[in-house]
Amino acid sequence: MTWTVARCSALLRGFFALILFALLSSLLLAGCAGGKKTTASVAGSVEAPADSLKAKFSITIYSEDGSSQDLDAVLFSVPNKRYRMELTAMMGVGVASLLWLESGWQMVFPTERMYVTGAGYMVGLFTDPSIPMVHIHQVAGLFDGKVLPEKLEEVSTRDSVANDSAVVKIREARDPFTRRYTYAEKNGEVLWLETLGRDGKDEKLVIEEYKVFSGVKTPSKISFIRDGATFLEIRVKKVYRDKSFSSGTWRLNIPRNYKPLG
Repeated sequence: MTWTVARCSALLRGFFALILFALLSSLLLAGCAGGKKTTASVAGSVEAPADSLKAKFSITIYSEDGSSQDLDAVLFSVPNKRYRMELTAMMGVGVASLLWLESGWQMVFPTERMYVTGAGYMVGLFTDPSIPMVHIHQVAGLFDGKVLPEKLEEVSTRDSVANDSAVVKIREARDPFTRRYTYAEKNGEVLWLETLGRDGKDEKLVIEEYKVFSGVKTPSKISFIRDGATFLEIRVKKVYRDKSFSSGTWRLNIPRNYKPLG
């Protein structure tokens, strides 16, 4: 399979916009061979804090022409401290890699021999809508059972009735930056979350199923909808908690002949 820049951009548009609310994305596979230089790493102990986790999941990206692409992914997370993500295609071919540290972040696209770097908790390209800016902590938080953005202030609420006659709460809220959200809650579970994208189009996250992983109720099947069309689905397979990761997890190598994207 040949991965073009356009396809990689579509991939990122999917998994990043995944958290348009604000929701990583993900990508990965370390170990690009030959002529490398280390551009980011975490020194010191390889032991992870007790709140660390490792998540395995699959994603399906839907293109505007009706085609789709299935990928496997893994996330290594020390919440609010550092993240590493890997996206692989068939036969374990690495599609993209992401390393986020408090000191800066990097994304690498091996088949395209390109990379992106930046700083701060917003990951993406501000000047390129194909790789939208997303809130890394909120994206990674999904795999830790956290659906809503932090510090939401409720503006209004109303009751609705689901097909099973259960009461669904429809809540209007806003974040500290005054960005507005609408979400539905049933029996304490968020069913969907909606907001406006940077271009004014509706962006919606729909949780179709919850499962308990390592004692924590977590969204296990998530769909991302933009302007009425589903562009990404995530299916969480396993979540491991209290994991320790090797020091190599927190190093991402960029070959010298790779070119910057954007």
